[in-house]
Amino acid sequence: MEAGILTLDDFDVRGKTVILRIDINSPINHHTGELADDNRLRKSIPTIRELAEAGARTVMLAHQGDTEDYQSLVSLAPHARRLSELLGRPVAFMEDIVGPAALERVQALQDGELLLLDNVRYLIEEVSTFVNFVELTPEQLAQAQLVRKLAPLANLYVGEAFAAAHRYTPSLVGFTELLPSAGGRLFVDELSALSRVKDNPGSPCVFVLGGARSADAFSMMENVLKNGTADYILTGGLTGEIMLLAQGYKLGQATEQLIAGKGLTPFIEQSKQLLADYGDKILYPTDLACVVDGERQEINLDDLPVEPLLTDIGSQTIARYIELIEQAQTIFINGPAGVYEKRGSDEGTARLWNAIVGAAGYSVIGGGDSVASAKYFNVADKMDYVCTAGGGMVRFMSGRTLPVVDALRRAAQRQVGGTV
Repeated sequence: MEAGILTLDDFDVRGKTVILRIDINSPINHHTGELADDNRLRKSIPTIRELAEAGARTVMLAHQGDTEDYQSLVSLAPHARRLSELLGRPVAFMEDIVGPAALERVQALQDGELLLLDNVRYLIEEVSTFVNFVELTPEQLAQAQLVRKLAPLANLYVGEAFAAAHRYTPSLVGFTELLPSAGGRLFVDELSALSRVKDNPGSPCVFVLGGARSADAFSMMENVLKNGTADYILTGGLTGEIMLLAQGYKLGQATEQLIAGKGLTPFIEQSKQLLADYGDKILYPTDLACVVDGERQEINLDDLPVEPLLTDIGSQTIARYIELIEQAQTIFINGPAGVYEKRGSDEGTARLWNAIVGAAGYSVIGGGDSVASAKYFNVADKMDYVCTAGGGMVRFMSGRTLPVVDALRRAAQRQVGGTV
């Protein structure tokens, strides 16, 4: 058992039907219909392979897109093809989820076979608009069509979708009410890595928070400062610029309009309070950068406001942040320091990321933009842990519960030491 959750080590799966909930929600090339990135598929491979080689009859459930991302709400057929390639063994695909054909195919599975059913978000109870407006108990989720149809055909449920652990749907929470349940290898690894940072970090612990999703940064910042997890928070991106606005600096019309347009103005007041309470722990830019006529220009705070859009932290700030990174025993990263994809705005992110991989401290990076930027600079493989989760990671680090973690813990309490 890990973190109160049963694992695959607690079960004998040979000849048993296992429902495996993975998260392979991926960017889609809308011109070709194929996957634009297969990172989450690759991360799921170890658990899928382990189940197949152990002789389980594995039924995989997954989502792709949502009502909020309708362009990506597509079939999982490309995912099945790619999984087959990565595994080097067939992954059968059903263009069905709970219809008679799908149920018949599940019942016909042989030991070691793999089956991926189609996108669970084709079912109304799985989409965010339903979940956001219809409040159901876990027991009620267990009565959803997906669970009612598939649970009687299975012996074990394995939750492997840590990236969706903040969601509350039948495929993620309902099965745990009816079946013995375990966390998959990736799920347990991600929970352990984040728990190490949140609950037992080596000190000094440094949080590097940037990017454009400042709501995520401020959600985590308040919790890790209050509970003493973070010794220092290094702010960049829009988060660092909001900190400057909180101290009365004028940044310039272009930058301030961008912040307002993203609905981030309310965080200025929150920044004032955080700086008042934890000012010695929060670092913010002391110089910035913009790009003018294709060339990087660095700007001291005394030179503000400026007309161009501010797109990076400056050299003085970079050096100050690197000094703390090199001393850190734990480093948590969420959000690039600037617009890393553009020449002249990439220096902050590139130098900080390279300093992190060269530092002795244990590093964890998570969030879509963060991981993408680490891949862009070819350092992702050098981080100690790369988390697939975005929203789930933010919620966990903000001190809030994760419905899927709670569901797996309830299942473990019902069957401690049990076998399928």
